[in-house]
Amino acid sequence: METIAPVGQPVPMFAGLPLLGNTLAFFRDPLKALLTLQRQQHRMVHLRIGGRHQYLVFSPEDSKHVLQENHRNYGRSPAFQVLKIFLGNGLLTSEGDFWRRQRRLAQPAFHRQKLAALMQTMVAETANWLDELKQADRQKSVNVSQAFMDVTMRIVCKTLFGSDVATQLDGLSLALDTLNYMANERLVSPIRFPLSWPTPGNRRFRRAGVLVDTFIYGLIHQRRQNLNDSGDDLLSMLLSTEDEETGERMSDLQLRDECVTLFAAGHETTAVSMAWTLDLLAQHPDVLARLRQESQQVLGDAKIPAPELFRSLTYTLQVVQESLRLYPPAWIMSRLALGDDHIGPYTIPAGATALVCPYLLHRDPASWSEPERFDPDRFAPGGEKEQLHSYAYLPFGGGPRLCIGNQFALMEMQILLAMLVRDFDIQPVQNPPVKPQPLITLRPNRPIRVILR
Repeated sequence: METIAPVGQPVPMFAGLPLLGNTLAFFRDPLKALLTLQRQQHRMVHLRIGGRHQYLVFSPEDSKHVLQENHRNYGRSPAFQVLKIFLGNGLLTSEGDFWRRQRRLAQPAFHRQKLAALMQTMVAETANWLDELKQADRQKSVNVSQAFMDVTMRIVCKTLFGSDVATQLDGLSLALDTLNYMANERLVSPIRFPLSWPTPGNRRFRRAGVLVDTFIYGLIHQRRQNLNDSGDDLLSMLLSTEDEETGERMSDLQLRDECVTLFAAGHETTAVSMAWTLDLLAQHPDVLARLRQESQQVLGDAKIPAPELFRSLTYTLQVVQESLRLYPPAWIMSRLALGDDHIGPYTIPAGATALVCPYLLHRDPASWSEPERFDPDRFAPGGEKEQLHSYAYLPFGGGPRLCIGNQFALMEMQILLAMLVRDFDIQPVQNPPVKPQPLITLRPNRPIRVILR
């Protein structure tokens, strides 16, 4: 392979193996490799992973440069081609003028006033889920990784599609998990067979894709037949939104891609983040007690609290924010340099990949005091977070491609957490500690289990 030669001062190279470069170290334990690099205190480091030249930036200032200040020089990296296989050309994977148009069309659906209309659905679905948890055997530990997958699936179905699709949830959840798992496999595997090959995995992938497409296209077709029946769900909002410049609306294919993207993001990432939060609370009973006190005082004992009450749960939001600091779902972001870019004395050459790593930014001792410690007061008014660079904390990315559903996710996590701790105590299970597994999202290496009393 032809070597890319940066102009100016050479970027420090992370020594690797002949031919393989740093691929093996990152395949074995990417988080350990990243933390090792951070301790070397370089401004930037040059890696060779999977045959590609990658440039990892460490500081909030340089992360802002890549994601915001010079964002037009950076496109979606080759890693996003894997996600396109099942997400299509949605907001997460699209680029350029098409992405800007789609963003304009989707943005009104995530306005604060629109989201407020969805809160009642979130609260009601959470209450039903808690009723089911109360019927479970209290002597057994609960797989909260799966429990949160179940409830976030219900919430995203109701808020995105509005209709009662409960009878199809099991099959849909399994299909989405299959697509997500296969995408993870293709992302990390050095050998990728074409999807046209009839391997067992490819057949499962295609079957799952057909099931998801049949479900979503069916709902889109049904909704187009009843355009007069306007609803508050996100699909209705996306169907009715017109481009301010052209007056055009989304096609069925565009709607499908945005729905699958919102479905996958709104379901899996929130569930994983909530499971990590409960793992942290089980280890920190002092934080849990304070959280429960706030929840009981603000929400009272109504089965379905008034949605507006959740806006007063300031400490609950702090707990969510601190959990997202330690375990950001989008743990690393990659961008393809379209032209040479200069950062300080270094050059990221055209064709190379720039890496921004929230996992490192959130654990950087240059920004955070005792970064491994779980301390929600970092996010209190006047707390540590307010003194930091705005790009020291990136749980939802940054710049123009900031996650469009960030407020939706924060609102959902507050509701789930506050209502759960109001009714349940959380105790740890005496197992070896769960470790983060960096796939497409930062999942635990095994299901998180706790005891709910």
